[in-house]
Amino acid sequence: MYKNLILLGSTGSIGTQSLDVVRKYGINVVALSAHKNIKLLEEQIKEFKPEYICITDGESANNFEDKANKLGVTLFKGSEGVQKLAQLEGYDDIVVLNSIVGIAGLRATLAAIESGKDVALANKESLVTGGKLVMEAVKKNNVKLLPVDSEHSAIFQCLQDKNSAPSLKKILLTASGGPFFGYTTEQLGKVTKAQALRHPNWSMGSKITIDSATLMNKGLELIEAVWLFGVEPKDIQIVVHRQSIIHSMVEYADNSVIAQLGTPDMRIPIQYSLTYPERMESNAAGLDFFTVKDFTFAPADDDTFLCLKAAKEAIAKGGLYPCAVNGANERAVELFLQEKISFLDIGKAVYGVLSQFEFDNNYTLEDVFDADKKAREYVDSIFNI
Repeated sequence: MYKNLILLGSTGSIGTQSLDVVRKYGINVVALSAHKNIKLLEEQIKEFKPEYICITDGESANNFEDKANKLGVTLFKGSEGVQKLAQLEGYDDIVVLNSIVGIAGLRATLAAIESGKDVALANKESLVTGGKLVMEAVKKNNVKLLPVDSEHSAIFQCLQDKNSAPSLKKILLTASGGPFFGYTTEQLGKVTKAQALRHPNWSMGSKITIDSATLMNKGLELIEAVWLFGVEPKDIQIVVHRQSIIHSMVEYADNSVIAQLGTPDMRIPIQYSLTYPERMESNAAGLDFFTVKDFTFAPADDDTFLCLKAAKEAIAKGGLYPCAVNGANERAVELFLQEKISFLDIGKAVYGVLSQFEFDNNYTLEDVFDADKKAREYVDSIFNI
């Protein structure tokens, strides 16, 4: 189990659940970062007593300076401050848990890896937008990249047998199907913001909840799995499993299938990323098979849910196409949450960006952010914003 933790995105859903694990096992919190939820951050500082914090929202950071001094913590500001947290030196047995939402987490992931730290990754966009750069850095610096997403943690756990891993035939990536499973395009055209924010199984932040409703989240997870596990997109099958009990499966050459099951509680995969390779008692509820009435499985409908279709085509094309669809999605979801565009408009924007630009398979970090910028500008242009 790691003794020291740098937690990026501490006030979000994953961040607060990570601190539940920290609380149980007494892991030392070296640093916390937040965007603008200053009230919660202050409570976390008082409880966990980090030496360093970062606030990425400029106005919030400036307003917190005096309070930081009184609390005895060193305050960093903005995205550069997050990178400084990720690069902190002087601590043994330390891990950076990156739960920042969106492409904003990429620089921090790279900063942590390049400073020789293991990373527990909840920021899937790090691999979606800059997968080649991240995996090259992991190899060069000989660090661990531990998945936090429940599905990728499940796959990671199913691949622990090093003798069996080379005979991997297929990854079965499960999906809840979101709140609109089985909907037609016509039905999706009437979806409201309130409906889209009601996930049937998981409690998450607004952005990832919308991504789950559009199935974009599953598309991003497919791209992430390609990079994490070194497989081709064709070797990953998305399976809708409405109960969210089976978190993912792997099929081997002999056609045996190994699955990881558990209650839909993010504290389980979070904890495993912090205690790996040990398994320890959890505060999450155990799985009672006598209360599980059904296990159902169905294909994912990427003809109706264009975001998923776009993600599949993007990783097949490679290069910065996954970055472009991610950027288009981040901007479109932002506009949907502001009620400036419809639910169906998200998919139209994300799928549409694939045909707008040509990208080289060789790219730099600057190229990643340039592709992201172009994708966002494209979304604004089609909606006259």
